Amino acid sequence: MRKVRVWLENRSPAQIITGYYLIAVIISILLFNLPAVYKPGVEMPFFDTVFMAVSVVSDTGMTIFNISETYSVFGYFIIILILQFAGIGVMAMSTFFWLFLGRKIGLRGRKLIMIDNNQFSLSGLVRLVRDILKMILLIELIGGLIYGFYFLNYYPTWKEAFLQGLFASVAATTNAGMDITGESYSPYASDYFVQLLTIIQIIIGAIGFPVLIEVKEYLSKGKTELGYPFRFSLFTKLATVTYGILLIIGTILILLLEFQHYFKDMAWHKSFFYAFFQSATTRSTGFTTMDITEFSIPTLLVMGVFMFLGGSPNSMGGGIRTTTLALNLLFIYNFAKGKRYIKIFNRELHQDDIMKSLAITLLATVMCLVSVIIISISDPQQKLIAIFFEVCSAFGTVGLSMGITPDLSILAKCILMILMFIGRIGLTSFFLIIGGKNNPEDNYHYPKERVITG
Repeated sequence: MRKVRVWLENRSPAQIITGYYLIAVIISILLFNLPAVYKPGVEMPFFDTVFMAVSVVSDTGMTIFNISETYSVFGYFIIILILQFAGIGVMAMSTFFWLFLGRKIGLRGRKLIMIDNNQFSLSGLVRLVRDILKMILLIELIGGLIYGFYFLNYYPTWKEAFLQGLFASVAATTNAGMDITGESYSPYASDYFVQLLTIIQIIIGAIGFPVLIEVKEYLSKGKTELGYPFRFSLFTKLATVTYGILLIIGTILILLLEFQHYFKDMAWHKSFFYAFFQSATTRSTGFTTMDITEFSIPTLLVMGVFMFLGGSPNSMGGGIRTTTLALNLLFIYNFAKGKRYIKIFNRELHQDDIMKSLAITLLATVMCLVSVIIISISDPQQKLIAIFFEVCSAFGTVGLSMGITPDLSILAKCILMILMFIGRIGLTSFFLIIGGKNNPEDNYHYPKERVITG
């Protein structure tokens, strides 16, 4: 035990958190091997079980088989349980159980929570976790009840209606995109109430936990403890504005690109909701109200890019995240104008954050590009657009697919699992895993010299 303790002490918090997520995958594999999880007569290959475990732990929802035809009701609840741990965060759920048992959270535990939630300070972390947990569980419960009562119009028994409602609420809020209808959201293609409720829950899950906490504080107080008007943080402003703009742009692009294709001769309100729902779900969730393979290649490319961008940091979404995109665009704009410092919302951005956003984007681009190349070599029979779509979906932890997942080779599926895992823990944590513990700054410098670029 002493050797184990020493070994753990030499690991960085990011490496330990990654270990916790790997343990979560192993536990999920064990749970999915319970006999009662599957319907009678269903036999699941071990590799498919591993793929499913990684997909659920990463809140991706990418599957090799139809969930409704494979899992029992008990299996549905196992998936819901794992989605809670994965969506809210392994450290957050672990903290909840420690608090429930009356144990105090030490300094090392707080550091792990800080890394897992992309925070910069140790203060207020336990309260943050408690607030996040209460809020998400309440949203899922309310959503499940609304779905359940409304689904009485769709399903013959109240048990089936509320089971569908609970699963839909958890899958939407955790941005997992899984379903037990067997047809995703196609049964609700003309039901705008279900679509709007789902979009709201998707946004709640993808906008970022700090945004939800600040909105809650604003609605409950409206002013600070000193009596000053409540001020939203720069993160909340950037994340919310960027998310909203991307949602609108995505809807407009899908409408324009499919105006003379899939939406041809379709009523305006129907085509709008198709585009609006797909714009919202493409970012982080993976639900669909239609067969996406019927979309044109330009639309699929746009959807792939939006999956690559993903949700906000410290949320249930993956990808490079909204604030990373915002910082990249602000940097390009200010660089073009010859400005060295970036100012937005009466604040000046930190140079370290700008460098990190550029590094994250570059690493993610290279990683996805290499993945596309390798899968294209291992599975030459698959179309390039389908492979690109699959890679972006895995990295963005979205789960959308053009139907090629079951037919991919073992190597391709392994690459998708790695992308899903990295997409869940975040590229910031991935950087810290590679770098290990933070190294002190060098106390010496070499002479500086300019390099010709561009």
